[in-house]
Amino acid sequence: MKKNALLFLSLLLILSASACGKETADTPAESSSLTIEQTSPDSQASEIGSGDIDSDTVAETELEQTISYDTSAEHSATVMKNGDDLVGGTYTATGIDESAIEASGNVKATVTGAVIKKSSGKASSVDDSNFKGVNSGVRVYGNAEVTLKDCVIEADAEHATGVFAYQNGVIRISDSTVTVTGNGAGGVQVAGGGTLYGNNLTVTTESKAAIRSDRGGGIMVIDGGTYTSNGKDGCPVIYSTADITVRNADGVSTKSRAIIIEGKNSVTIENCTLSGNDQSTKTGSVHSNIMLYQSTSGDAKEGTSVLTATDCKLISQSGAMFYCTNTSSAINLKSSELILSDDGGLLIVSKGRWGKDGKNGGKCTFNAVDQALEGNITVDSISSLNFNLNNSTFEGAILSEGNVKLTLDSGSKWILTANSSISSLTGDTSGIDLNGYTLLVNGNEYKK
Repeated sequence: MKKNALLFLSLLLILSASACGKETADTPAESSSLTIEQTSPDSQASEIGSGDIDSDTVAETELEQTISYDTSAEHSATVMKNGDDLVGGTYTATGIDESAIEASGNVKATVTGAVIKKSSGKASSVDDSNFKGVNSGVRVYGNAEVTLKDCVIEADAEHATGVFAYQNGVIRISDSTVTVTGNGAGGVQVAGGGTLYGNNLTVTTESKAAIRSDRGGGIMVIDGGTYTSNGKDGCPVIYSTADITVRNADGVSTKSRAIIIEGKNSVTIENCTLSGNDQSTKTGSVHSNIMLYQSTSGDAKEGTSVLTATDCKLISQSGAMFYCTNTSSAINLKSSELILSDDGGLLIVSKGRWGKDGKNGGKCTFNAVDQALEGNITVDSISSLNFNLNNSTFEGAILSEGNVKLTLDSGSKWILTANSSISSLTGDTSGIDLNGYTLLVNGNEYKK
């Protein structure tokens, strides 16, 4: 009897050890890590909470579609809770799809004087990174509101945006530095209906725009600061699939355009100095400083791209100052200084890399108020331009195969620098100076 009992007990011990070993073998290793170095008692509020929503969908977006997104807590190193007020500290995320600081749902929180690092761990989905902010330094979504003050934000991982507002999330960030060195990531960004207010920021990127939006758009308002983009092709200072306003700021793109506006979206700049140096190498590229276009990616709803610039200085180091292709566009300039490159003119409206051949020209309305303009305007045979001068001077030629309508008020002048052709001429024509060249209006020579 005792022998049987001992045998039974031994069998139980063997089974128990086997089960423990199997559980250890099947348990997945941690996919992310977190470093929090507290420097203030107030920062104890950074304890990881359960502020994520299990699931949700984006409300009606600019693309008129519903976008689902993953909001699981495993994708964040520090989930902020309502009322959190973090002061000081270093918050680091290194895991795949992990953001260093994240907030969602009914949360209003503040971070002051913190160092926030997304140092490693790439996004498992490029779309989730671009459209939803997964894998960012700071990610705010699902109606949460976060205020960042005097912070240093560094994103070194691949597809790791610096600061990202998504799906009705609101970010207010001021007096902070955002440095993004990883591939495929922007500086401060909105998408899917997010809102971001930035004040006096220093933002530097190496791959995508310093001020950026993506699918589903949103609102960005930037006031003050310096914004530098060092990548080429798709790395302007500002890339808009949203409504973006920038005031009192300086921006430089060292290898790309100053501004790109895609589809039915807008950029408004006031008292800004922006410089671009377009080095695009893709087949069919037209070098330009500011491009208004419609791609075929589906990231922006079709419609009119709008640029409004007041009291600005715009510097082109390569190509034309403005380029419109495969979309309708409106360019509104007032009291702004334009410095043209040696190899480009004022405006090109033409077909390009995007759209269906024969139907991918541009349609542009160019409104100049209190402006001094120079350089050639080129319009191809499948494009059109409405060119309106109000108390402005244009010194250049219009080289057109398409439909160009010119309107001048009594305070405006056009000084030709080469033979030109337009389809219609209205307003006060007394300010036209042929300067020894020929002007054709609807095929007929214009005579003073």
